[in-house]
Amino acid sequence: MFTGIIQAMAPIVSLDKQEKLWRFGMKFTAQLTDQLKHGASVAHNGVCLTVASQDGEIVYFDVMDETLKITNLSKCRVGDLLNIERAMRFGDEVGGHILSGHIAMTATLIEREATPTNSRLRFSCDARWMKYILPKGFAAIDGASLTIGEVGADWFEVYLIPETRSLTMLDNKPLHSPYNVEIDSQTQAIVDTVERVMAQQATR
Repeated sequence: MFTGIIQAMAPIVSLDKQEKLWRFGMKFTAQLTDQLKHGASVAHNGVCLTVASQDGEIVYFDVMDETLKITNLSKCRVGDLLNIERAMRFGDEVGGHILSGHIAMTATLIEREATPTNSRLRFSCDARWMKYILPKGFAAIDGASLTIGEVGADWFEVYLIPETRSLTMLDNKPLHSPYNVEIDSQTQAIVDTVERVMAQQATR
């Protein structure tokens, strides 16, 4: 489980593309490798990955073909920086929202408006997911837990405070870049349950 509070940005130092599996080599800081164990979960741009092996500050993660298909990790190159969060531990402060690291879709950055104090990002996405993205609700964008602003039929907006802009890659990507999106699982469960109940009542 994760909280959506990005702890660091880490570079990809190696990328071994095998059949239906890519192995990412990530250069972690001492803070990120502290008590890191084989099999531990670490979120990369919001995607939950498992530590496969470690060689000092270089930590390796395997990414399966299905994950590559539905996330922006398939667009990564050596030298790219990824948003990193270690899995939360019992007793940790939950400063964001509870996340699983399971990505629902990617959304495309279609508009950016920056001011000295914040940035407004507008994303387009498949309209079928918009029923789960509500004003003042939340979603994790490339692993960062953010409050939803305005929404449309197939787009939504978020705002970035200076801290988020400086500690993540969210404000550093060009227009039309794909971003990983994890929707709120509780919102999804409520919406799906209401739809199912209403459909059952309509057939009576």
